Amino acid sequence: MKRRVMALLLACTMVISAGCGAGSGKGTSDTTESASEDSLSPADDTTVEEATEVEETAEEDREEATEVTEDSAEEAAEDAEEDAAEEVTEDAEAEEASEEADEEGDVATTPAWEIVNDMTIGWNLGNTLDAHDVNIKMSDPPSKQETCWGNPETTQEMIDAVLDLGFNTIRVPITWKAHIDEEGNVDEAWMDRVQEVVDYVYGRGAYCIINVHHEDWNYPYYDNQEKASKILANIWTQVSERFADYDTHLIFELQNEPRKVGTDVEWNGGDKEGREVVNAVNMAGYEAIREAGGNNEKRLIMFPGYAASSQTNCIRAIELPENDDCVAVSIHAYTPYEFTLESPGRSTYDDDHGDLDRLLSDIERIIFFKNVPVIIGEYGAVNKNNEEERVAWLSDYLRKARAKNIPCVWWDNGQFDGDGENFGIIDRRTLEVPYPELVKVFEDYK
Repeated sequence: MKRRVMALLLACTMVISAGCGAGSGKGTSDTTESASEDSLSPADDTTVEEATEVEETAEEDREEATEVTEDSAEEAAEDAEEDAAEEVTEDAEAEEASEEADEEGDVATTPAWEIVNDMTIGWNLGNTLDAHDVNIKMSDPPSKQETCWGNPETTQEMIDAVLDLGFNTIRVPITWKAHIDEEGNVDEAWMDRVQEVVDYVYGRGAYCIINVHHEDWNYPYYDNQEKASKILANIWTQVSERFADYDTHLIFELQNEPRKVGTDVEWNGGDKEGREVVNAVNMAGYEAIREAGGNNEKRLIMFPGYAASSQTNCIRAIELPENDDCVAVSIHAYTPYEFTLESPGRSTYDDDHGDLDRLLSDIERIIFFKNVPVIIGEYGAVNKNNEEERVAWLSDYLRKARAKNIPCVWWDNGQFDGDGENFGIIDRRTLEVPYPELVKVFEDYK
């Protein structure tokens, strides 16, 4: 709305400026004064007439310029008013839909909402099946890739320890590029290992989210759109066929943070090209899943926007399939950035929840308006020896998200020491919890 108001002010300024400029031109004033002075001295009639004509011509020019400027300003003002009216209408419709939902007691029930409303708190098995090293061969045991970033092999005992803390959702990020041959076939041993880890979660009756993570073939450029779409569709076809009989406790997330890596627009909301290509590639993966048959026809599919960003322009740009009531939007939100992720940033929370409030408002206006749920697939705050501050932040975060029925999945990369992003909350080797007060907050929302 602020942008619309500024446009209106600019248009008014243009009108005023045109009026002021037309009456104060130094050249015109000098000509008029000269003509008056000449009329007091002996001069022939021709000179006087020429001066009068010059003055009249200048006045006509001023009037024409003013009319043109006013017309342009009026057109700009009208455009701005139309844009403002459209935005007001959109907000009003969203508010009306929200009020209707409140009167009915909740949003209209859909298969997607039924699943999401059953999800409580979530945890990421980060830097594990998404770990990769180009020096490891596809013929090597899957465990070599799984452990190449320093985390141990995943076990049933490890997953049990997480679920026993009250988490009922585990996201398993997966990198596929190192496990696909030249014909596009996923290595059988890798697919078996993925299924084994999924079963650790699924077998306990918890929700398991799997995705396509840390890939470099899906950068969102127009000239890469067709290729990326084919690769993503091929991966999801094979994954969907393998898991065709799994019920709604298995969720597919199409991509992870697809973005223009290494560019100026990587993390600042992207550009039109990036956002459009992400939508197109998402749709290719979505269609492959739905066409795979079995329970994939009713599986919950998560759609990320550009970089899975929490920025308003990225959320607004997300395109979803029509007439499908089992889709959700995936958003990542490390907010406020200075506290949660930036190094050194700051170690105090300072009750700084403005960005989170804005995000939740955007979600309600833009996504919930379409009766589509949202899952915050990644969030967290790195350890800065500030457990008390993180407890205060996490309490606010989960309380506000729960009020909107938005499940949140903590990013745990297994890191506790060093200068990196220390998001670890459960020691995967000892199964101990280094930050008990932080974990108590999770337990309050289980």
